[in-house]
Amino acid sequence: MGPYLVAFPAFAQWLGLSLVLLAAFVMLYVTVTPPREIALIREGNVSAAVCLSGTVIGFALPLASAMIHGANLIDFLIWGAIAAIVQLAVYVVMRFVFRRMSEDIIDDRMSVAVLAAGMSLAVGILNAAAMVG
Repeated sequence: MGPYLVAFPAFAQWLGLSLVLLAAFVMLYVTVTPPREIALIREGNVSAAVCLSGTVIGFALPLASAMIHGANLIDFLIWGAIAAIVQLAVYVVMRFVFRRMSEDIIDDRMSVAVLAAGMSLAVGILNAAAMVG
């Protein structure tokens, strides 16, 4: 394999698990949130795309931090689950503050989508920073 690819098996494991976690989180998120984001995005709803993108990036940031600081794949998996719970909590809080958030996303109101995406990103950044090992 040579000295340059000696870490490739570990790379494949960590990246593979991170992609599985990312896909599982997206599937969970679009299942539990009332707006049908994927269908709305296919119809051209920009608010749904902005909101979902912010949430996905807000999850990916702590996932990357967990990968950097994780002791092993099990540790990474646990921190990935925690990151998912935190992002879902952001959605719950936003729904509490903006009771019409789902309807606003469906109606393509960008102001709510940008705020929701921004909150997801902000909490994701803080979540990532908190994972210091």
